Amino acid sequence: MKTNAPENFEQYILSYPADIRGRLQKIRSLVKKLAPDASEKISYGMPAFILDGMLLYFAAHTKHIGFYPFTSAIEAFREDLSDYKTAKGSIQFPNNKPLPLKLISQIIEFRVIENRSKGELRKQLKKQVKKTMKFLHFN
Repeated sequence: MKTNAPENFEQYILSYPADIRGRLQKIRSLVKKLAPDASEKISYGMPAFILDGMLLYFAAHTKHIGFYPFTSAIEAFREDLSDYKTAKGSIQFPNNKPLPLKLISQIIEFRVIENRSKGELRKQLKKQVKKTMKFLHFN
């Protein structure tokens, strides 16, 4: 278990052996391709992506790569994830098997759509509140 929290993605990825670095970099590249506007951050000591809110996390572990796309994605892809250990908001991709890049891509796309929809809804609600406040003369 690592004790020093990394400051950025590069530091995090470079702290692992080459085979694990490659797996982490593949996930990072997929997110960057499918969510080019997402920003990177280290959160809870793990690489995280933000796009209209937290998009997802991922992390290296001794025997697997942890992928954390939130509960909604786990539920939406439950059947596709039947070969993997899952929990409420996490998936374990074993290090001794190839990463399911197509499935990971689908999950990322799902989360992008979900977050963008929530972001748009927040904007609409904020706009409506401003209109209401103006109507009620609370400028």
